[in-house]
Amino acid sequence: MVALSDIQQAKQRFGIIGNTPGLLRAVSRALQIAPTDLSVLITGESGTGKEFFPQIIHTNSHRKHGRYIAVNCGAIPEGTIDSELFGHEKGSFTGALADRKGYFEEADGGTIFLDEVGELPLTTQARLLRVLESGEFIKVGSSKVQKTNVRIVAATNVNMIKAISEGKFREDLFYRLNTVPIELPPLRDRMDDILLLFRKFSNDFAEKYRMPAIQLTDDAKNLLLTYRWPGNIRQLKNVTEQISIFETSREVSADIIKSYLPSYNVERLPVVSGSEGKDGFLFGNEREMLYQIIFEMRKEMNELKSIVDNLAASENGHGLKVYTPEHNTAITHPTVPVVKTFHIDKESTEDVHDESVFEETSLSLEDAEKEMIRKSLERNNGKRKKTAEELKISERTLYRKIKEYNLE
Repeated sequence: MVALSDIQQAKQRFGIIGNTPGLLRAVSRALQIAPTDLSVLITGESGTGKEFFPQIIHTNSHRKHGRYIAVNCGAIPEGTIDSELFGHEKGSFTGALADRKGYFEEADGGTIFLDEVGELPLTTQARLLRVLESGEFIKVGSSKVQKTNVRIVAATNVNMIKAISEGKFREDLFYRLNTVPIELPPLRDRMDDILLLFRKFSNDFAEKYRMPAIQLTDDAKNLLLTYRWPGNIRQLKNVTEQISIFETSREVSADIIKSYLPSYNVERLPVVSGSEGKDGFLFGNEREMLYQIIFEMRKEMNELKSIVDNLAASENGHGLKVYTPEHNTAITHPTVPVVKTFHIDKESTEDVHDESVFEETSLSLEDAEKEMIRKSLERNNGKRKKTAEELKISERTLYRKIKEYNLE
């Protein structure tokens, strides 16, 4: 059993804020298994702070004087990831001008943290399994077996059981990595910690930018507690920094905070965990992005419908019905449009002769996702790292989507 003082000391050392049971349980488990060499799999949504726990494990282990290397598996292109992890021989591929040590060779005697391990290609998964089973690996372009003594801590925000059932992740590797599981709760399940985190971030940015810390009104506090925080702690930190920089008033109301929360009302919709859309499209990490797309599409469709109704009414001079999206009603009853009645002069539309060109159309979720990625790439001037961060997906997933939708 880990003493509460040890948990508090670890939290203070690594800047972990919060006292909810789920968080304390995760820190306690990390401290408990640190002295062993067991593999650890840390799970949790993106932005929950998974990157701190491998450091807790490493610094409290007998390997603490060895190297600690963190690798973002989702950020390394598939064609080079084997070389990055296991090294390569000179001339093994185009551009291999010299021998290179991989991370597993460099981290010998220490700890290697494999972030976004669920993004690894299947061929790399087979190599990783061999390291876990025997401590052996072979450099790219070599036939010589080498040994390494590393402790592997992995993290993922992917539903691994689903990935296994779809053939995207090896079951034997999952059980090797998941010797000791640590699960981090999302921020929406840490309600008692939200205001503590906000106050910490506010004070940090006040010191950084040399300005008074921002304070919350009561309605602002209530908003923070009821918002879903799809980006978790990372999103809360970013919002706090933006408000600290851009707002001149140091007292922040709920209305001010809403202006920094994308699709505020959309994010308050209930989460359908593990559900699938048409043609098996998964609502996983990209669920929030798709909610936003769908509501934007609905607004555009309602506007298009109003044009169609205008044209139809202009032919018979009758009153027309225009479907206009009312913000609050659309969120509460998203399938029931608000109807307003107007009258138009038939002569005002005499130049319109062909109403058939106005057809009600709809985009598939795949088309909507493609459009959202395209717009995000444009906003970020084609910079894929920033685009991936904005869309809250890994760079590897973004690369795959760009190739799939031919957005090169």
